[in-house]
Amino acid sequence: MDNEIQLISDGDGLAVIGNAADVEHFLTSEGLASKDLGPRLRSVLGTGAAAVQAGSDIAAESGRWVKLTRESAQRVKKYGLRENAKTGLSTGVVKGQKGQIRNFVEFVKRPRSFLTNPAVLANAAKLMSQVAMQQTMDEITDYLATIDAKVDDVLRAQKDGVLARMIGVGYVLEESMTVREKRGRVDEVTWSKVQTAPTTIAETQAYALRQLDALAEEMERKSRIGDLATTARKAESAVQEWLAVLARCFQLQDAIAVLELDRVLDTSPEELDGHRLGLKAARENRLEHISRSTERLVARMNAVAGTANTKVLLHPTRSPAVVRSSNQVAAGVHDFHERLGIESGRRSSEARRWVDAAAEARDKALETGARGVGAARSLGNETLDRAGSVRDKLSSGIAERARRLRTDEKGADEEG
Repeated sequence: MDNEIQLISDGDGLAVIGNAADVEHFLTSEGLASKDLGPRLRSVLGTGAAAVQAGSDIAAESGRWVKLTRESAQRVKKYGLRENAKTGLSTGVVKGQKGQIRNFVEFVKRPRSFLTNPAVLANAAKLMSQVAMQQTMDEITDYLATIDAKVDDVLRAQKDGVLARMIGVGYVLEESMTVREKRGRVDEVTWSKVQTAPTTIAETQAYALRQLDALAEEMERKSRIGDLATTARKAESAVQEWLAVLARCFQLQDAIAVLELDRVLDTSPEELDGHRLGLKAARENRLEHISRSTERLVARMNAVAGTANTKVLLHPTRSPAVVRSSNQVAAGVHDFHERLGIESGRRSSEARRWVDAAAEARDKALETGARGVGAARSLGNETLDRAGSVRDKLSSGIAERARRLRTDEKGADEEG
């Protein structure tokens, strides 16, 4: 059928598959940025009975992958894709005529749609997961280049043996990914080289998280502004280094998952869907663990900045320095979160200038003084009012006594 597009969503990304022109029109009309699913899509669509029945139609299809952000997910939501509880995938077919895509979804049963074939759908979902992880891996590479931090240099500077082994694991995984790209699969020889890598990476990640926790705890123990300034300055560079190590860990863990999915497809294709869901859950757990540690650190740095701001009058140089270091750490964590797909709300602390703090202190003093003057005026007016009342009473009493005296004198004269 003309202008038919098949959609698959795994919650993290959306695969848009169909005729190249129709796919392009759909993505352009929705304003969605996408990435080519590449030559592997043909092998995905060429798997299973659906491909046999459809013949060359499916083989000629092309596809793009869209990363589902909050905005793009809202655009896709209107199509009302149907979710499969077993696979966790949402699917549907968007149809249209004469180059126009209509905003409704059809759920088809006919053989031409590969969405009806479990094996093809599982393989497509695997491809989507791999593309998503490779996208994150590329973003982490850009992140490490942006912060000008070579993880190998950071690791070499450490004396811990776990960190030293990380370099070798990285080299092996990069080599295995290259072989996979050339061969199109992960054979037994390639897989045997990377089987022990997850343990080393997990140990390194745990070590890096402990270092960040230790920095947060050290900040909690400081109260003097001089100590806070020194510790905050130290944290500014140390946090960046450990975030770089964590980013590299996550990158290598995604590389292992990419290799693992290909290996499961090669050896136990019937378990592919379950394995994909397991890897997804494990990845989310890692993100949650990393998020908790880094958010705790940011919260501690924000608290330190708040403390520094209250002491700016006494420490006009050190207090702003603490706030600047705190903001640098918060900005670094926020950037790190973005690369890994962790949602976080960044809040910078504003360094209070000494003159602002002094002005505030002056205003408070003036306000207090004004209240004192007002009270004095009120008391003075009340005293004057009371004095006037007494004066009036005294005047009235004197007048009354004078009147009585005159009356008494007049009566005496008349009797005489």
